[in-house]
Formats: sequence, structure tokens, C-alpha cells
Amino acid sequence: MQPRIPRQPDQDQGGIHTDDDAGLGAELAAVVAGARRRAVRDGDRQVDTAHLLHSLIEYDPEVRAVLGDAPQLARLLGYLVQRSIGYGLRWQSGVEDSGALPAVPQAGAKGDGAWSPVAAAALEYARSRARRRTADRADGTDLLAGLVVDPESRAVEVLERAGVAARALAVRVDGDGGVWDAEAESRTSTP
Repeated sequence: MQPRIPRQPDQDQGGIHTDDDAGLGAELAAVVAGARRRAVRDGDRQVDTAHLLHSLIEYDPEVRAVLGDAPQLARLLGYLVQRSIGYGLRWQSGVEDSGALPAVPQAGAKGDGAWSPVAAAALEYARSRARRRTADRADGTDLLAGLVVDPESRAVEVLERAGVAARALAVRVDGDGGVWDAEAESRTSTP
């Protein structure tokens, strides 16, 4: 009997690449894998912050608690589900790059699972935040803080459309509103 859904090649499975899961806890590694699968399935050029936010909400109960009550979460998930139709279609043709962060050189072919510059920065922020709180691995709250640092990210756009004040969320999650000095972090962190 043939499976109903054809098997995708391994590179399209959304698996975690060795450099992606460094410094991430097991739960967050699952979030990253889910975001990759979602991007591949949707045919998006890159994994962006909205993919990460969607996967984070699905996998992490602590993040769901921070984001709000059931009606708020339902509205937020509704916007995330719509990314493959409606306003999400305009995202498929471009790379998420707010210009606030230096571009991350990566391949950009459709479905290759590369990170948008903003998503890559959010993951690095999550790792950095975990180091600042002396944790071995980043968790979902670390990533949520990283997703709301850049006010021009797709995750922030989705949050705002769903009625979640991203700046207030950043202050609530990160305490300092997401202020991060990447240069200072790179000078003080150990490889």
C-alpha cells in the first residue's frame, strides 16, 4: 500500500542542521525543526520569524501562557495559519530583512530551509539571552524574546495584527525591552 503523502527528500524534512541546534534545549530544537518543515511545506524562500513564532506557540506551553488567554491565542494562530494565503503570499517572494541587522549570507532558493537574517538574529539572541542568565541551553522564552527584538520582523507584524502589543511583550519577557548589544555580546561570549 502506498503512503498517502509522498516522502520528501531528507533535506526537505526540516531537520536541524548541526549549527542550528547548538545552544538550544531539546524543546527549542523541536521548535526549530517544526519551523523548517513549515517553511518547506509552504514553499517559502527562507525560514522567517513568523515560522518560528508559529512553531513556538505549538510546542511551548510557557510561551502560550506569556502570550495570553485562549481567545488571544486563537486569534494569533488564525493569523499564522493565514500566512500561506492572503497577506502571507507577499512574504513568499521576498526575504525577511528589516535592515536593522546585518544580512546573513545564505542560499535563498525556494524551500532550501535557509534562515532569514532576522530569524537567524532571533536564534542568536535566544542563545545570548540564555548565556546572560547562565543557562546551558536556550528555551522557548529566550526565543520569544529574540522574535520581538526587531520591530520590523514578521513575527512582530503577526503579533500586532492579532492584538498583542509586541513592545509590551518584549518588556514583559526580557525585562529591558529587548535591548541587545550584539558587538558587546560577541566580545564577551566564549565560542
